[in-house]
Amino acid sequence: MPKPPGLPTVGSMTGMDARDADLKKDLDATLRTRRELGEEYESALVDSFLEKVDQRIDGAVERRVRRQLAEQQMTTARDSRSPKPTDTFGERFGFGIVSLVLAIPLSAIGGGVAHLPGMLVAWAGIVGVNVVQVARTNPDLFGRRRRDRNDAWED
Repeated sequence: MPKPPGLPTVGSMTGMDARDADLKKDLDATLRTRRELGEEYESALVDSFLEKVDQRIDGAVERRVRRQLAEQQMTTARDSRSPKPTDTFGERFGFGIVSLVLAIPLSAIGGGVAHLPGMLVAWAGIVGVNVVQVARTNPDLFGRRRRDRNDAWED
């Protein structure tokens, strides 16, 4: 029987397509059963079908939530495995001591040869070496932070 113009189809009302063939078969069976049993069983048939739809929706939502949780756990695991500074306090302390010990003769040589400009060049080199060491061991210090992923929920 052709449908009257302007009325929606069951597929358009429920959003079902070929992927939901089982649900469509259940709906067709429910409608046939309603025609056979009459209107007095309509409420029970509709409730039974809606229970199946609810179970289908709950399953889909549960799968999406599990997928999102798994993605978040993977992201968290990746972030926790980010490279950590390999140096220890002893290494930093030793580097600082060596820099200061070497600063004394370098300052003397630079100041003795070129006076104040020589001393400034020597200290600029010492400071430069220390800045490079700090930048190497603490990449977040100078604004080279990792960008966070945009964790938008997908449907």
